[in-house]
Amino acid sequence: MNKTARHILLAAAGAMLVSGCALNPFNGDDESEAAASNTRGGLFGGGNDEASIGVNAYLWRASLDTLDFMPLSEVDPFGGVIITEWYSNPDQPQERFKATVYILDRTLRADALKVSIFKQARQGGAWVDADVDPATPRQIENAILTRARQLRISRFE
Repeated sequence: MNKTARHILLAAAGAMLVSGCALNPFNGDDESEAAASNTRGGLFGGGNDEASIGVNAYLWRASLDTLDFMPLSEVDPFGGVIITEWYSNPDQPQERFKATVYILDRTLRADALKVSIFKQARQGGAWVDADVDPATPRQIENAILTRARQLRISRFE
């Protein structure tokens, strides 16, 4: 990416951040979700929903909780994207994984979440792409959804 394109991209991202601050992260269908964001202080720790994230707060928090063992590379709470760094399990240092989570909606629904997993294996001292078990992304999505439901339920206890 050339320098001009990078500057344009940064300016656009800054404009989206500023304009996104006034957005309500919930679609108004469920006032309890907005209240949950308010009581947790929103993204920036204030009690005002005006400066909150642009996606479902439960899915966002659950995604971060579920992937907390992996170092984060990029996090966009307004666009709903979480990208991790490569992670190697100490018990299997010859393979590593990277995850990308997309939160696609402001509602707490299964189709509002998409997880992509990437795997590499060490061969001859170099990392090469490897096949990921197709069930793995679905298992992580299920773990995130379960955690999101727990967070939502605990809000009312």
